[in-house]
Amino acid sequence: MRIIRGKYGRRRFDVPKNITARPTTDFARENLFNVIENVEDIEGLRVCDLFAGTGAVSWEFVSRGAVQVTAVEQAPVQAGFIRSVKEKLGDTSLRIVRGDVFRFIERESETYDIVFADPPYDHPRFAEIPELILGSALTGPGTLVIVEHSRNHDFSALPGFFRHLVYGSVNFSMFRKEENK
Repeated sequence: MRIIRGKYGRRRFDVPKNITARPTTDFARENLFNVIENVEDIEGLRVCDLFAGTGAVSWEFVSRGAVQVTAVEQAPVQAGFIRSVKEKLGDTSLRIVRGDVFRFIERESETYDIVFADPPYDHPRFAEIPELILGSALTGPGTLVIVEHSRNHDFSALPGFFRHLVYGSVNFSMFRKEENK
């Protein structure tokens, strides 16, 4: 895993061979962050990374100045890897929550500035995830929500949708939580 830019830019970490995550490619991640930085100033923001996998996206947010990043990952190997990177970097701005993302969405009372989700593409509840996030306490007015998905999903009809990005086989749908009416 490579952190692309920011204070930890160009740092590399060896991912365990038995990891089951499908990490976001460096190409897609770099391009996504270019877009994010055009719509948000990451510095000082609070971010939630759901289905964190290797933590590459979480660490990219930390490296670029997010004040707090919560990485939610259920798999022990992936959560352990994220924890090992945290120990190597000695960075306290990343919080690891090892548990079920759906329970976390239901129970978390903290509101974030950005919520990123990269669920397994074959997850049986995949299609529900954007609406669950947008309807949860994780988001407040103005929260930026980004969902990584395959080309098999089209979330453009959901409230707050404003952009669809494609980088090879990786797709991102971006939403802005609307003001309560």
